[in-house]
Amino acid sequence: MPTMTDERNFRSSYYEKVGCRGVEEKKSLEILMKEKPWDRVKLKHFCLRFTVPAAYRKLVWKVLLDILPVFPDSHQFVAEQRTDQYNDLLYAVESLEMVDMKAPRAEILMAMWLLELEELKPPKFPETNYYSADTFLPIANTLLQLYDDEVDAYWLCKSLTEIVRSMQKDLHKLKEAFHTMLEKEDQELYNHLVEIKALEVLPLTKWFNCCFAGVLDDTSLTKIWDKIFSGAPKILSFVAVMLVATLRRNILKATTEDEVLKCVSEIPEQCEEVVANKAIELWQYYAQPQNDQLVKK
Repeated sequence: MPTMTDERNFRSSYYEKVGCRGVEEKKSLEILMKEKPWDRVKLKHFCLRFTVPAAYRKLVWKVLLDILPVFPDSHQFVAEQRTDQYNDLLYAVESLEMVDMKAPRAEILMAMWLLELEELKPPKFPETNYYSADTFLPIANTLLQLYDDEVDAYWLCKSLTEIVRSMQKDLHKLKEAFHTMLEKEDQELYNHLVEIKALEVLPLTKWFNCCFAGVLDDTSLTKIWDKIFSGAPKILSFVAVMLVATLRRNILKATTEDEVLKCVSEIPEQCEEVVANKAIELWQYYAQPQNDQLVKK
């Protein structure tokens, strides 16, 4: 007999397939965007509950991250200022020969970021000793693939890297949440990983610190990043759970740590969006009450 959760997920999936849900969400967001000024709390609430329509995503992200102000009449002026800053930094790194201008674009963006930080090389996050370059570069590569505008890619990458830096102190909590949730959702898989001593070799730190950039495809990532930009980095734990659970058949066949690592590094393309969608469903089921409280504060 289907559970209430099954019924909810079926109904949600059906609405998405026939296009009803997306239309209603778009209308709801457009109403919020007509307010002057925009209400960031309401925007966060929307992003926590729904997937942001692709046509508005970049704009909503920039307002949530304070790259653009909440006053829509000022967007063009501030965007021009951001572009000027970008061009000044680009000119400076080229003049100072801080980077080979024929290098991949993500490396050039990182050189600009380092100039702003007044650093010669990417610093480590002090709480975890993790190289910030391993956060900045995959995120920059993803954003450059998502958006043609390198100015937007730079500012969004800077903001997401700062979010990752600020969550270093809570990284152990994300890992603990992963372990707890995996055991709860799939005890057989959890016990197998413990038995072959592979649980601790899962690249959780890497996954969390790049927000799955370079791990999942761009379309799947944007849905996850909607939540992160809205103040809910805990969703990363749920993505990790669903990634491992989706690959359970191959992982259960693995008998060594290396075989498990190979499994999680070879994600079938058709699985990536499934991972994102199921992770969001699981996160909303368990975490939505806390998110509502967070937004109301």
